[in-house]
Amino acid sequence: MYPRSFEYVAPPSIEEAVAALKASAFAKVLSGGMSLLPLMKLRLLSPDLVVDIGRISGLDTISDNGDHVAIGALVRHHQTAASGAVPDALKTAAAWTGDVQVRNRGTTVGSVVHGDIAADQPAAVLALGGTIVVHGPGGTREIAASDFFLDAMTTAVAPDEIAVEVRIPKDGGSSGYDKLGRRGGHTDYAVAGAAAWVKRSNGSVSDCRVALTGVAAKPTLAAATAQALIGTDGSAQAVAEAAAKAADGLTVLEDLYGTVEYKTHLATVFAKRALMKALAG
Repeated sequence: MYPRSFEYVAPPSIEEAVAALKASAFAKVLSGGMSLLPLMKLRLLSPDLVVDIGRISGLDTISDNGDHVAIGALVRHHQTAASGAVPDALKTAAAWTGDVQVRNRGTTVGSVVHGDIAADQPAAVLALGGTIVVHGPGGTREIAASDFFLDAMTTAVAPDEIAVEVRIPKDGGSSGYDKLGRRGGHTDYAVAGAAAWVKRSNGSVSDCRVALTGVAAKPTLAAATAQALIGTDGSAQAVAEAAAKAADGLTVLEDLYGTVEYKTHLATVFAKRALMKALAG
């Protein structure tokens, strides 16, 4: 199916792109197009204007800025997966995003902003304590990943704002990601998956975050699991006991790929696996 007719602009600067968004009744931003274009072809989304940010310079790099790593809005999945500056959980999540064509065209920031309930990288950014930087008519603002995902495919980016980068703090610790793909492998949307970040101090776990994907209506922190692991020695038994709480307090969704009971079980399984990967790192 073809999309409905729309206007198209490709501004050379972020300020002009924001101005175009603000002037339109219903506009959408195009970076990689791996999420937007299929929705438009199915006519599930019909913007009046598409604002292509692909010609804006300075958005296609990954930079180490001392206290954080910045991933620009035009950085492709394959770049994130190959970067030595990116933590393991996000590297793995990027490497397991879609097929080769998607990874060569789609963008990490685009995946985060799209906020699909079964995507890989949003959960990794959430577990890593990331921040999303957006640019709007009033300038830039920073949104913590914990405040960014509002509901299914709904994020805190305003209609006249553009996400320009994702920042991952360099605060020590190690991370891991694991999932069950819908077709049994890794390069597909997650039936369920988990990203984990763990920090050790004096032989015990001093801090921890675990984020789930494919389980709830949005990428969600498994707060009970993290709290249960903090203060332990990080042993296999401690991890298993903490992971058993992965779905505590969450509204687990049933879908074509699993019942509530099955998804709850998978949340425990993959929280454990992600934590073990993080602790091994």
